[in-house]
Amino acid sequence: MSSAILKVSCQDRKGIIAATADFISMNGGNIITLDEFVDRTSNTFFMRVEWDLKDFTIEQPEIRNAVDALAADNSFGGNWELHYSDGLPRMAIMVSRFDHCLWDLLLRHKAGELKCDIPVIISNHEDLRYIADLFGIDFQVVTKSAENKTDAERQEFEILDTCGADFVVMARYMQVLSPDFLSRYENRVINIHHSFLPAFEGAKPYHRAFERGVKVIGATAHFATADLDKGPIIHQGTLQISHQDSVDDLITKGRDIEKRVLSDGVKLFIARRVFVHENRTVIL
Repeated sequence: MSSAILKVSCQDRKGIIAATADFISMNGGNIITLDEFVDRTSNTFFMRVEWDLKDFTIEQPEIRNAVDALAADNSFGGNWELHYSDGLPRMAIMVSRFDHCLWDLLLRHKAGELKCDIPVIISNHEDLRYIADLFGIDFQVVTKSAENKTDAERQEFEILDTCGADFVVMARYMQVLSPDFLSRYENRVINIHHSFLPAFEGAKPYHRAFERGVKVIGATAHFATADLDKGPIIHQGTLQISHQDSVDDLITKGRDIEKRVLSDGVKLFIARRVFVHENRTVIL
């Protein structure tokens, strides 16, 4: 059964939920879920409401205009974002040589856990082509270095445009994307960092965690921004460790957290549950 998903972020005021619920009810819709949150510091209201379209009297092509009229007639302002459950987003994956996150994403997708299309996998190495072949997914290699980064990203843009990618997942893609790339896909590039941010940003976080004698390690799924490892956090996970664990132990154990956190973060994004507010997220 197809459903509509409406994401709202605007200045808080009375009547937003009531007006939205009335709009859905009066047009024959049945609300499936409704979640809301108010950030008191900025007085910002967030809402995610989903309703089934079985008996909805407004035809799907006209719902967008009706929602715009609802917001305008009540002077709510803000952002009213409409999606449909049967409109699968297209996820492009970028990888280098580490394969654990890629395997996890593809297996979960095959099992129906990730409700999206995967039109392409882009890599700066040939190593993981065999995995893409196993799943019947197009694999494109774009070699990248400091000297050819601009040309390489131009090739990546062409690939992403051609396949109609809606968002990008960096599944341990060991390259820093340019500000130009990130501005084109603002809040649509999901990265997995093998540390519980904001601790141990940058390279070799497990080595630095070992040196500090930490008792937990973690992973963070976040939106990539021009400020490396400082983008809005989507999802995190941790695991207890001890003084008996070596650096290699931390890396091995950490890979399990990385793939789970990345997949869970992607699920939240695909389900239209993630709102970006300043440099953090609200998950509804």
